[in-house]
Amino acid sequence: MNSHSDPPSGFEPYPEMSPFLDRLAPLFLKQAATGPVIGLRILGHHCNNKNTAHGGLFATLADIALGKTASWSQSPPVPLLTTSLTIDYFGAARLDDWIEAAADFNRVGRDIAFANCYITCGERRLARASGVYKTVNSA
Repeated sequence: MNSHSDPPSGFEPYPEMSPFLDRLAPLFLKQAATGPVIGLRILGHHCNNKNTAHGGLFATLADIALGKTASWSQSPPVPLLTTSLTIDYFGAARLDDWIEAAADFNRVGRDIAFANCYITCGERRLARASGVYKTVNSA
């Protein structure tokens, strides 16, 4: 079992932390051939009273992965706000599991972006999310 200070190969500390994300820390980022992957080790503060990752953690992780993948797909990156987030849960992550969120975007336009995300633990899919994001500069 790896510790939270020893993420899988290719992962670096997540570069855009905020006071809110500090509560989820530590988060990690890997630039894969298919796009950014956000990962984290499930620690006690991520868990509910059943020692499994709280569903709200999955929703937050999906929102980060969806928004950042769409934003970073543009040059320069486009600032986006979440307007819709839908998530379906398939499984649970337990204490000490390593989970990853990878997203792809269907469309990033001038005013709106559409993206999909899967949260996995190894080969197991734990959740699927889709999001709609609006550019900050649009009315």
